[in-house]
Amino acid sequence: MFTGIIEEIGTVRAITKSEKAARISIDAIRVLEDVKLGDSISTNGVCLTVTDFSKSSFTVDVMAETIRRSNLGLLTPDMEVNLERALKASDRLGGHIVSGHIDGTGKIVSLKKEDNAVWVTVSAERNLLKYIISKGSIAIDGISLTVAYVDDNVFEVSIIPHTKESTTLLHKKVGDVLNLECDLVGKYIEKLMIYGKNEPVESKIDMEFLQRNGFV
Repeated sequence: MFTGIIEEIGTVRAITKSEKAARISIDAIRVLEDVKLGDSISTNGVCLTVTDFSKSSFTVDVMAETIRRSNLGLLTPDMEVNLERALKASDRLGGHIVSGHIDGTGKIVSLKKEDNAVWVTVSAERNLLKYIISKGSIAIDGISLTVAYVDDNVFEVSIIPHTKESTTLLHKKVGDVLNLECDLVGKYIEKLMIYGKNEPVESKIDMEFLQRNGFV
């Protein structure tokens, strides 16, 4: 689990691609302070497992499903990525609970400055927008943000100077693809509400019932 509070911006050192998957090496400093093999590091919001590391970089394997659902397949050497280590039980939960399991992607529609903030408008598929609510939380490229506006086609967030300086979000431009992870709560509620509704109803009428009620 993560909080969506980015610890540092890393730089892609190298990418080795196979037919559908990839192996990525990323230069970093802070997230490597106590790293161990098998640790989870959120990379642009995607929970990835450290398979190798040195004093200045770490390596992860990215499977085909992750490539399909995220923007990691668009990475190239020297691109910057948002990094966060997994949450410790003793840490403050400064953002919201982020699993690192991407629901899908969105695209930047517009960037508009307003005084000290920047409004970012993002388009997304309706199957994602249904989980996004005004004043709710969303993780964009691993960044925990508050939704300020949402309709049937887009949603908007407002980026303060600290987020601008600490993440890659405002390094991007209109048309760029973003990883989106919706808040878990809505997805759980939906699952519980529809669970079992499509299952066939077992009939309670049998011979014993008919005899007990005088039909046979």
